[in-house]
Order: sequence, then C-alpha cells, then structure tokens
Amino acid sequence: MSIFNNRKSRAKSGIPKASRLHKLSMRRAEIDDGVQLAPVRNRGIYLLPNAFTTAALFCGFYAIVMAMNMQFSNAAVAIFAAMVLDAVDGRVARLTNTQSEFGAQYDSLSDMVSFGAAPALIVYEWSLKGMGKLGWLAAFVYCAGAALRLARFNTNITVVDKRFFQGLPSPAAAALVAGFIWLMDDLRIAGTDFRWLSWAITLYAGLTMVTNVPFYSFKDVNFRKSVPFIAIFLIVLIFVAVSSDPPKVLFGLFVAYGLSGYVVFFWRWFKGKPVSIVQTRVDGSDDK
Repeated sequence: MSIFNNRKSRAKSGIPKASRLHKLSMRRAEIDDGVQLAPVRNRGIYLLPNAFTTAALFCGFYAIVMAMNMQFSNAAVAIFAAMVLDAVDGRVARLTNTQSEFGAQYDSLSDMVSFGAAPALIVYEWSLKGMGKLGWLAAFVYCAGAALRLARFNTNITVVDKRFFQGLPSPAAAALVAGFIWLMDDLRIAGTDFRWLSWAITLYAGLTMVTNVPFYSFKDVNFRKSVPFIAIFLIVLIFVAVSSDPPKVLFGLFVAYGLSGYVVFFWRWFKGKPVSIVQTRVDGSDDK
C-alpha cells in the first residue's frame, strides 16, 4: 500500500522522474565544476537607493550648468558631491535589500552624465576651447572612455577579480579632471595658462579608463571587523588634511590613486605574475 502511495504522489507531482534526475545532475555538475550562477536581480523600482542616484545625476547636471556660467569651482565641487552620492546609493541598496535591475541601469546612466559628459564639458569650457580640434577631441576621448568603461564594467562584473577595477574607475577619472580644475581655480590660475597640462590630464584619464591596468577597489575591506586604534586616528588625520585645503589634498590623493594602477601593473609584470584581473579559471584550482 505504501508503494502504491509513493507512485501515486509522483504521478500527482506532474514532474517526470527522469526530468528531476536530470535537473539534479545538472545542478550537481555546476557545483562540481565550480560554476557560480549570477543572482537574478529584482525588476522592481525602489525609492531610497534611486533617490540617491537621482541626486548624483542632479549634481552632474548642475556641474554642467555651472561650467556654462563660468563658475568652475562650483562645477568641480558638484562632481565630488556626485562621487559621494554614487558611493552611497549602492551601499544603501545592499543594506536595505533593494537591489534591482532598474537601479543598476539607472546608476550607469547617472554615472555617464556625472563622470563622463560633465567632466568633459567642464574641462572643455575651462581650458580646451581655444585649442581647436585638439581640444574637443581630447574631451571626446574622455567622454567615450567613460562610456566604454561603464559598458565593460557591466558586462565583466562576474569575471573580474573583485579586489581590483579593470582600468581607472570613472568617478576617480572625473575627480582627477575636476580636482585639477578646482585646484587651478582656487589658485586664481586661468585655464588657458595650463591648457596643455589640462589636455594631457584629460587624455590620460580617458585612455586609462579603457586599459586593463588594475586599480585597487577597496571592496575586500571588512567594515564590520574590529580595527586597531591607530586606524581610527589615521581616519581623523585624513579628515583634518582634507578640510584644511580640499582642492590641494583631494587632487593629490586622486593623482596618487591614478598612478597606483600602473605601479601595481609593472610590479606584477616584474614579478612574473599575471597582470590581467579577468578570471580565466576557478579560484579553487589555483596553485598554492
């Protein structure tokens, strides 16, 4: 009688035994081969994280308007404000469990405006306008580099080493360009006086975004882990240094970060280690 009931329950389930076994074997094969399936994002629209993304988008648009009105310091500050908001929206989405496909796409579009189009237009208005074709071509290289960088980030997000960015991140590239403008404007130096330097920085930032040079992402830092007392003291010193002279300190920090990727790249190359951060094999199969 119990055997009959088991057969009857299988028949009622509507799923053939062979089909269930096939699914189990496929799942077992995926686990054995080390394949990690990407989580399916929710297609809903959530208010809180998208509000921060909208604020970042507004900062990018505001920066463009300020550049058109020749208020370049305000434009540069707006770019840095967009950086802060861009760093917050993703963390808010993860903390509140409101990640969505809409939010990911909206964030990329916001980044393209705030860290792609806005810095290119600002530096063109500030310094590159009088250089003719060389000026607007450098601005376009930066804008196109940001677009390509964001598109590659979205497509390679599951196959790169999470500890590093593939190429200079677009917010850091925007901070490099906007930080230089903010510093020069704070020193009362006109953009036409250092147009070739601004041209070189714009071209460097645009091209570095599309390279394979690894830049540390800080994503492996565990903020829930206890730290020594000296770490808190160093954070205090950083805040004091930034607040003492924001244009000089922030530009210096992002220049150091913008060069750090090449230091890591040549260090790996010198040590004979792979310089690409794209994962071509499963982590568990690496030689110890």
